[in-house]
This record gives sequence, C-alpha cells and structure tokens, in this order.
Amino acid sequence: MASPRGAIERTLAEIGHVLEQSLFAETLSRRAGLLQALDPRVKVVGLLSLLIAVSVSRNLWVIVGLYGVALGLAVVSRVPLSAFVRRVWFVLPFFTGLIALPALFMTPGPTLWSLPFGLVVTRTGLLTALFLLARVGTSVSLALLLIWTTPWNTLLKALSVLRVPDGFILILAMTYRYIALLLGIVDDMFLSRKSRVVGRLSTADERRLLAASAGALLGRSLQLSTEVYLAMQSRGYRGRPRTLDTFSLTTRDWAWAIGLVALAALAMWLGQLGG
Repeated sequence: MASPRGAIERTLAEIGHVLEQSLFAETLSRRAGLLQALDPRVKVVGLLSLLIAVSVSRNLWVIVGLYGVALGLAVVSRVPLSAFVRRVWFVLPFFTGLIALPALFMTPGPTLWSLPFGLVVTRTGLLTALFLLARVGTSVSLALLLIWTTPWNTLLKALSVLRVPDGFILILAMTYRYIALLLGIVDDMFLSRKSRVVGRLSTADERRLLAASAGALLGRSLQLSTEVYLAMQSRGYRGRPRTLDTFSLTTRDWAWAIGLVALAALAMWLGQLGG
C-alpha cells in the first residue's frame, strides 16, 4: 500500500495537472490564429454543422476527410498539433475502443481473420469498429477545437445563437467556475495536510482523514455557493447572465460561416453515398 504522503502528493499532482490544462486552454484561446479571430457564433454554427455531418455520414472516407479538416484548422489556429492529437487518441482507445472491440467478433459478415479460441474477425465487424472510432475521434477533435480556440465565457454567450436557455448557460458558467474554485480549495487542503503529516498513518487514520476532508470540502462548497449568489444579487443579477463581450460579424466571418456550412452540406451529401 502506498504511503499517505505518496497519496497526498499524487492528489496534488493531479490537481495541478487539471489546473494547468485549464490555463493551457485559456492561453490557446487568446493566440493570434484563424479560429480565434472569427466571431464565436460562426465557430459554434460552423463546427456544429461539421459535427452533424460526421454523425450522419455513412462513408468512412468522408469522416476521415473531416478529421483532416479538423487537423488543418488546428494548424492554422496555432494549436499544438501533438497536444491536439494526443488529447484525443491517447484517451479514446480506453473508452470507445472497449465498446468497439466486441463488434469485431459479434457482427455477422464475411470472415476476415480467424483467431485462436474460435474467435473470428469479420469484415463487417472491422468496418463497424472503424466507423465508431473515426466518428468519435473526429467529433471530439472538432469539439476540442471549439473549446481551445474560444474563451469559456465568450463560448457560453455564443450559444445564444442556438437559442440555448439562459438558465442552462448560467449553470454551465457557474459549474466551470465552481470546479476551478473547489480544485483550488482541495489543493490548499491537501498541501496543508501534507505539511502536517509526519511518518505513516494507519488505515483507520487514513479513512478518518479522507472523511474529514470530504466533509470540510462539502461545508466550504455550500458556504461558497451562498456567498457567490449574494455577491451576484448585489451586483444586479436578476436571472439573466450578462457579459461585457460584444459580437460583430465581418465579411470574413460571413465567408467562413458560409464556407463551413457548405462544406458540412457537401460532406452530408457524399456521406449518404455509402462507403
């Protein structure tokens, strides 16, 4: 069993990693790139159109082509390509891959490979697994591109173009802020605990420490929610979120909006031709 000190250090490292990734996304969204310069509403509508095209396409090569478009947009938006690819494809096999794996053997079709223990990989099963992986990978890449090239508050305001209810947008905004604040509180709690732990703790002491930390975090979160709500009311909040961002469509924004929607429409048409 790992020592308590090691567990605390790992927790601190994980919290630091999450906060670092959040800061990394905010930094990327302020770079001088193509997507960063576009109106956020154009990015929401354009990338959502491409997501719909990915989901309805029945042609594997069309999906691969749209993934190439995502990579191209990442390059011209000055998004580090290695981090962009790694974020999607290092995590995808552990989740989507586990779902796609049974399709290799359970989908009826022409036999492609015969494996030990009577397992048979069919051509239809292989195509089904590739479709699933390609769809999920491309969809996650497009969504990640939108998040990494748009500040969070600006992205939430841009969702109004899709007629998303104000209450839902407010919940998303508060959730994001609360996660960051609570991570900071947890980081302070564990760092304080680490500075006071000497030697090894028994298993019972570890459980008591974790329970006490969870209870303290719950109490802090409830207190924080009350303070934030009272602060919002004192600053004029009356049920509708407001931001200082102002949107204005330029000729370039209109051109990219038309181009992305047209590309999505073309991909949908080609995708219905089958693979």
